[in-house]
Amino acid sequence: MANQSRQPALLVTGAGGRVGRLLRRIWTGPRGAGLPPAAFLSRHPGADITWSPGLPMPDLPACDTVVSLWGTTRGTPEALAENSRLAREGRRLARACGARRVLHFSSAAVYGPGTDLSEDTPPSPLSGYGAAKRDMEHDVAAFDDRSIAHCCLRVANVLGADSLTPNLCPSNDPVTLDRFEDGRGPLRSYVAPGDLARVIAALADLPPDALPPVLNIASGDPVGMADLAGAAGRPVRWRHAPPEAIQAVTLSTGRLTRLLPGLETRKTAAAMIADWQDLEAADDAR
Repeated sequence: MANQSRQPALLVTGAGGRVGRLLRRIWTGPRGAGLPPAAFLSRHPGADITWSPGLPMPDLPACDTVVSLWGTTRGTPEALAENSRLAREGRRLARACGARRVLHFSSAAVYGPGTDLSEDTPPSPLSGYGAAKRDMEHDVAAFDDRSIAHCCLRVANVLGADSLTPNLCPSNDPVTLDRFEDGRGPLRSYVAPGDLARVIAALADLPPDALPPVLNIASGDPVGMADLAGAAGRPVRWRHAPPEAIQAVTLSTGRLTRLLPGLETRKTAAAMIADWQDLEAADDAR
């Protein structure tokens, strides 16, 4: 396998997706020195392992954790049901490589709108994607594996892989954001890419039986999208929020903090933007 000098501790699926590409850049760059070795799997050439579900199982390294971050984000209900099938494939990979835990990537989209949403908040997704991830979580909860722990990560917006980020790159155009009745813009929970990598590594180091069935993943406090734009040096063009616009989706990270009490994450828009921009600058310098 490429870029593997040690036996990998993690097998990461979905390396060709937006989040997967970010994580692979971190693991293979200067910041990867402090992370456990990982092998990245993708359907497309260029990753350590090229494989598509449905094909014969590839030669896999023995590893302790499968990070199942592959998924489908849009399409018909039938297409979105792929998320549940991929969760089962993640389980199959874990069995094949002897992993003791699988971290399944779910999404904050399972909740719908709201603030300080905790893992005990009943899911109420508004989108087909959120509903598909909720269904995936239900399927994972029904897995009956004595030797493998399964944890669904309800991940906040990942800076660098979300819909806002392309508008934060240098250009002459301002970022267009909705302004709501209280005069404010969208408020979201985010996770910086470097923090996401460190959270994954820390969860992979926990005893499998310490992992909860579901876990919110976010960096620090919620941030305004206007604050992210400002931290990136981008001007904002405001528009009146349409009726269907959602002002706030914010996650409680109390369970994450109790599970990983020593892990510090970035707490401000400026710090999150700096983390993402440092990753972009490191790529440009290669």
